[in-house]
Amino acid sequence: MENQLQRYFGFTSFRKGQKEVITKIMDGESAAAIFPTGAGKSLCYQLPGVLLPNLTLVVSPLLSLMKDQLDFLIKHNISAARLDSTLERDEYNEIIGKAIHGELKILMISVERFKNERFRYNLEKMKISLLVIDEAHCISEWGHNFRPEYLKLPSYQKEFGVKQVLLLTATATEQVVEDMCLKLNVPRENVKITGSYRENLFLQISPVSESGKNDYLLRRISKLPKDPAIVYVTLQKTAEKVSELLCSNNINAHYYHAGMNNLERDLIQNDFMTGKLDCVVATIAFGMGIDKKNIRRVIHYDLPKSIESYSQEIGRSGRDGESSFCEVLANRDNINILENFIYGDTPEKRSINNLLKKIKQNNGLSWEVRIKTLSNDLNIRILPFKTLLVYLGLEGIISPRYTYFDQYSFKYNRTPGEIAGNFEGERKGFVEAIIKNSSTKKTWTYVDISGIQSNYNADRKRIITALEYFEEKGWIELQAKQAVEVYSINTQSFDMESLTEKMYNLFKLREEQGIKKIHEMIAFFESDSCISVKLAEYFGENLSKDNCGHCSYCKTGKAVMVKSTELISLSNFNFREITGEVIGKMGDRFSLLNLTKFLCGINTPVFGKLRIKRLSSFGIFERYSFLDVKNWISKHETGEE
Repeated sequence: MENQLQRYFGFTSFRKGQKEVITKIMDGESAAAIFPTGAGKSLCYQLPGVLLPNLTLVVSPLLSLMKDQLDFLIKHNISAARLDSTLERDEYNEIIGKAIHGELKILMISVERFKNERFRYNLEKMKISLLVIDEAHCISEWGHNFRPEYLKLPSYQKEFGVKQVLLLTATATEQVVEDMCLKLNVPRENVKITGSYRENLFLQISPVSESGKNDYLLRRISKLPKDPAIVYVTLQKTAEKVSELLCSNNINAHYYHAGMNNLERDLIQNDFMTGKLDCVVATIAFGMGIDKKNIRRVIHYDLPKSIESYSQEIGRSGRDGESSFCEVLANRDNINILENFIYGDTPEKRSINNLLKKIKQNNGLSWEVRIKTLSNDLNIRILPFKTLLVYLGLEGIISPRYTYFDQYSFKYNRTPGEIAGNFEGERKGFVEAIIKNSSTKKTWTYVDISGIQSNYNADRKRIITALEYFEEKGWIELQAKQAVEVYSINTQSFDMESLTEKMYNLFKLREEQGIKKIHEMIAFFESDSCISVKLAEYFGENLSKDNCGHCSYCKTGKAVMVKSTELISLSNFNFREITGEVIGKMGDRFSLLNLTKFLCGINTPVFGKLRIKRLSSFGIFERYSFLDVKNWISKHETGEE
């Protein structure tokens, strides 16, 4: 094994845990590698990817996570590629062709790619040795980055006949490990955990008042202004303000958040990676794709949302093994903001009930879902909506079948006559039916799939296969839009009220667990013992020592977080003055929960429809407790005040 390692990658020895995991894979077994950030998880699939007979398919929540891994493979002359939306048609087709013909060893995709009808068509032709799931903790509801799409991976594994799975993650509690293994049939004895402890990170908890954070941060960054740093904040507007503060004091910084377009975000990330930018002030939208070795500081300007998030975010520093500094500017002022994000993800009972009504009243047992459209109609945010569909699947009400695109369009590179002229007999008649049922508007020609089906009696798969073939030949440039997810309705004989209550209670349980994680984190930061030891224990690792010597507890003792800003009592606000306009604009979409979300600055789909986010009262109580605001509204609505 060491000889193969040196032959392909130039390394003379394995890091801790790598050889054990790779051996399991090469023995034909499924396995999991839970290694700290920067400890070499990627090699656990890269070496088997070269040695296994067929393709290794690597799935990630974000393809940006894969950029450095792909560059590494290509540098070592390994045939590897990734599929993403930036590829030109010819590039996409070339990669697919290589994968089908066995000329590619490693292919990287996002988890959403499995829903792509065109990709699934090609995947059936590929021989796959190993399915690798990066950031595998995303499959668990008990983890910190739960992704509903990940729950479909076991069914994809079965559908495409992949026998072996490798799970990779840096952050997984014992509960998450068990959940991952159960869902993907990985034997517990094949899980290799090397621990999360990193002795090169100094962990500092610094009690700082809210009003003093800017000056404190500025002093901290100014000491070594050129050292690469990430400053984490909770809100997008905070990212912009803090970035502006640093820039005005000659710090080479820029903000980064989900409100920016992809091009802007890519530019900032690339500038940071290449050293053109010294500091990024970011929401949690930034970081998962970052493998910059020399980040010297990670500073949490605002509190992270959980111990798992904290561990993941500080894990981005010091990947070169050199000493790095991780600091939390800690106070209790913004705890409500963190909690409010969690409350904002719980849908109303009436929204859940309306979804169940659509299922019950659906004509037939095949149900087509346009996620964004239905999310907006029901006023459930996208992630909770997808989670609700997963819950209904686990309940046996619905089963996901496949995803297709509502709209296929193409540009002609050859004339319709030239294309049809390549065929004879029945096949020519079929091609002519496709052309006849396609209408050109300016540049693009739109395919009427239902028209072809009814006029020619052809099934959908044959039509898509033909369009794919035309593109492979270079006769057309094909594009697919407007994804539609198709579910089977397994039963419509459920009790509406009891099922609504059950689904709602599942979200309430998630809500309680999210709030609990915040308070676990606060207790962790105020711990009466070594922070590094405590962090290792949280992830099931026993360091066999009481003090690390490189955290603020070991150096100066326990941190005490205070609430530095007193909020004006809600009873001092004029209810009608604040809420009158927005209640009027909400009309029949008014509810206690919607108004609470509005005043706490939590966006929800209906606010976009009603165009009310620009009202001055939006987010006026973002620093107040969600439950306190809800009770305040309730008292006024019932006339108690």
